[in-house]
Amino acid sequence: MTPEEVGARLAQLVVDAQAGTSDGHPRATVDVPPERWTAAVRAARDDAELACDFFDWLSAVDELAEGFTVVAHVWSVAHRHSLLLRTRVPRDNPVVDSIVDIYPGAAWHERETHEMFGIDFAGHPGLAPLLLPPEFEGHPLRKEFVLASRVAKPWPGAKEPGESEHAASRRQPMRPPGVPAPGEWGQ
Repeated sequence: MTPEEVGARLAQLVVDAQAGTSDGHPRATVDVPPERWTAAVRAARDDAELACDFFDWLSAVDELAEGFTVVAHVWSVAHRHSLLLRTRVPRDNPVVDSIVDIYPGAAWHERETHEMFGIDFAGHPGLAPLLLPPEFEGHPLRKEFVLASRVAKPWPGAKEPGESEHAASRRQPMRPPGVPAPGEWGQ
């Protein structure tokens, strides 16, 4: 099946699904509403023509005011085609159903996405922290998360042509809005 045929097949099986290709890549992409997320994932796995029996990965994209796009990539070993499934959840209540009962391998990916983006996966057996220390606050892959390490330690390279360690005048480092100066950090 071509990527267009793969996407069209899933769009036939799931109400309100929209098929396409992934931004210039020859990969079937299907966008589904959050309430159809698990139905779309299950149809991709269980339909004989699609037979996407291999779960590859799941993550998210911060779309700022538009919310978060949750993305899953699955593969058919028998038919040798892939499928990119996407759904968009609102920023103020980022919740989508877990697909762990469909693809058990999604458990780790959902935990990581929960920790890094703050997206809840309803029905997940345990969204315990995975990568960050227990005292960490925030979700580091959200676009509003400030990388404070850039304030504490300057970038190790010239920023402009002719700028180097030996230059007589140095440009004042810029801080992102809301980041305190290095001497203002609490202990």
